[in-house]
Amino acid sequence: MALIRKGDTVSILSGKDKGKSGKVLQIWPGTQKALVERINLVKHFERRSQQNPSGGVVEREGALAISKLAILCPKCKKPSRIGWELGEGSKQRICRRCKGTIDAT
Repeated sequence: MALIRKGDTVSILSGKDKGKSGKVLQIWPGTQKALVERINLVKHFERRSQQNPSGGVVEREGALAISKLAILCPKCKKPSRIGWELGEGSKQRICRRCKGTIDAT
């Protein structure tokens, strides 16, 4: 099971966006990368097409290493590490700071 999942709110631990937070849009477990909403914006030069007749420069999110992310606990609102516990018939993720359960939102 993955520690960080699509839909989680994460905080950035290092890099140019350190301290910012955002929602995880996509995860690539094979390469240990994630796409976070409005974080690590890069410029992409788009060619003219029928959908975009003017073309031009577009900003979009770039992939980040999962090791640079920490999940934000919904209960204590702080970045924390993730633990596991068996509860309610299934394995659940818990916050290591406050011991609250973390559900993907």
